[in-house]
Amino acid sequence: MKFICDTERCIDCNGCVTACKNEHETPWGVNRRRVVTINDGIPGERSISMACMHCTDAPCLAVCPVNCIYHTEDGIVLHSKDQCIGCGYCYYACPFGAPQFPETGLFNHRGKMDKCTFCAGGPEPDTSEAEFKKYGRNRIAEGKLPACAEMCGTKALIGGDAGVIADIYRQRVETRGYGPELWGWKIAYGKPKRGGNIQATGQGPRENQNLKDSQNDEGRLLP
Repeated sequence: MKFICDTERCIDCNGCVTACKNEHETPWGVNRRRVVTINDGIPGERSISMACMHCTDAPCLAVCPVNCIYHTEDGIVLHSKDQCIGCGYCYYACPFGAPQFPETGLFNHRGKMDKCTFCAGGPEPDTSEAEFKKYGRNRIAEGKLPACAEMCGTKALIGGDAGVIADIYRQRVETRGYGPELWGWKIAYGKPKRGGNIQATGQGPRENQNLKDSQNDEGRLLP
């Protein structure tokens, strides 16, 4: 189970952040998901929704001295707050800044670690009250997708089986900007050079397409 955020679709609305906060009722100061803007205010600006990426070879799992972090059968990275000692090793090991600590103070007192659970709860019984108080709602046990992915209005953030979402993203990349399914920004929102209405409607060939534009060049597959 993985997340993918399509930076060509993310509009920095923070709907995913709000959905996560509301769904799990996390404490003040703890944001399991956040939106990061890259190249803010200059050409090439992009936004990306960040949280725990549920790594296959998770560095946080490798450095935890009490082994409170573990993988589920679906590959989701979860942790046990009962075992966590708040040492912060996972915080420094994670390249995505996913682990959150609700408290700071003297003698490295950080409190129990909190992070994105892929809406899969924790080691307590599924959908139990104890699980909700510690980890939030277990949507996976209810047969649902993570709240952040369901809330995303542009479907920039998608989550689920790694093979399925990789195929979705691959299709987007291969067709973006010059196929009938998806638009590039210049085609969807740009003004016609000679006035009139935009001819590109997402169906059939596009007469106003700039093939050498950075988002419309069929020889350039976006990473």
